[in-house]
Order: sequence, then C-alpha cells, then structure tokens
Amino acid sequence: MGGLGDIGGTSDFQFARRFFCRELPDEFDDGDAPTLIVQSYFVHEDDYALRIRLQTRAVRVPMSAGLDPKAVLERYRDDFREATLTVKGPSRGGTRYEAQRSIDSRVAAEIMLRGGDLIIKNRTSVWIGADGWNIDVFGGANAPLVIAEAERSTPVTNLIIPRFCITEITDQSRFSNDSLSWRPFSQWGSEFERELRETGPQFQQVFGTNTLE
Repeated sequence: MGGLGDIGGTSDFQFARRFFCRELPDEFDDGDAPTLIVQSYFVHEDDYALRIRLQTRAVRVPMSAGLDPKAVLERYRDDFREATLTVKGPSRGGTRYEAQRSIDSRVAAEIMLRGGDLIIKNRTSVWIGADGWNIDVFGGANAPLVIAEAERSTPVTNLIIPRFCITEITDQSRFSNDSLSWRPFSQWGSEFERELRETGPQFQQVFGTNTLE
C-alpha cells in the first residue's frame, strides 16, 4: 500500500522498534510503486551519522543484489523531487535523536554523486492495527535484507508484532542504515543467520507487553 509516506513523529527524536523479516508480505503490494530511496552517509561512526536522502514514487525499481545505487541515481536523478539532510545520534531503548530539514533535490543529487556511502531500498508504508509501519526492502550489497519498523511519536510500547517479523533488531547498530552503508548485510548475513538458528527469535521485554500475531 503506497501513498502513506514515512510514518513517524515530527520531533527531533525518533521512537521506533525494528524487526528482521524475510520478505515484503504480498498483501502490502497493491501494484503501486513503493517509495524508492537512495541515501548517502557522509559520517557514520559510533552510531552518529550525517545523511542526505533522495526519494521518489515516480519510478519502480526492483531490488536485487546486482543493483548499483549510484547508477540508479544517475539514471533517475530528475525523478527525485524530495531531498532531506539528516543528523542522527545513537539509538538507545528504541529512541534515537534525528533532526532533518528539506534541501534542494538537484543539489542533493550532485553532492551524493560526488561522495558518501550509498544505500538503496524500496519503502512500503502501511497501517497495521493502530500503528504505522515502514517496511524496507534493500538492494545492492544489502540484498536480500528486509527490515520492518514500527514508529510512533512516543516510545513504542505494548506493540502488536505482525507474524512476518522474524526477530527483533531494535538498537542493533549493525542493522542501522548508516552501518549498512559501509558494512553491508552481504558481508555478515550468514553469521547473523547462524546466530538466529542457534538462539531462535528474540523480542525485547522492556517495552511493555508484546502481542505476537
């Protein structure tokens, strides 16, 4: 279901819980183009980040391991009409400092083509019950990673967790977009899968009552 945009609060803090998934459920693909996001990280150290993001729903680009984010940006640069500059702090307890402002998309594209570490993904934003969720399907070196994120304007407690969420990755910095920009999932995904087999799914217990669908 497209058209909802990014779901979340408007303050300088992001409240979210994040989950590893296997795929985007078919029920959420209504045939419309998801939000194509290409973003570049110019600082990514100790969970602090400086990011420029371009996004559009004017084109549909399937995610694959062979996808080159820079090539996509060069090909569709005129279709990206929305750009933001964002600074981020470390994530602690599902809360992360995040302040952003809109910038000119043409300037953003020129800067991104000249530097930074790029990632690419398709985002589908949906309502599940009373909560807004963003489901990101990654391409390039991060394929076939899929991450679902529930966001609120206040801490995300007493959450109904959909069945397509395999295990919780809230506050795991290796799954943050800034970390994925320089240490992609393809470099350590097999290690994570081994951990998952050994420990089984994990859901944090500090956010009130978890209700599993």
